[in-house]
Amino acid sequence: MYEYEFHHLRSVELIRQAEHARLVREAARVRRAARRAAAKRSAAGEGEAEAHTPRPRRHRHARAA
Repeated sequence: MYEYEFHHLRSVELIRQAEHARLVREAARVRRAARRAAAKRSAAGEGEAEAHTPRPRRHRHARAA
């Protein structure tokens, strides 16, 4: 009887691990696709950075020490 229960628990654990691995692969695939799309957009010249404001990113003058 114990062997059957151990087998069942092991099977459930393997199924859970497989589902987790599938989710990890899917998340990595989505991230890669988003990165490729962003690279394609930047290569197409749709703006270097998608800024929300027209002001520059860096200060005009360096900070005094």
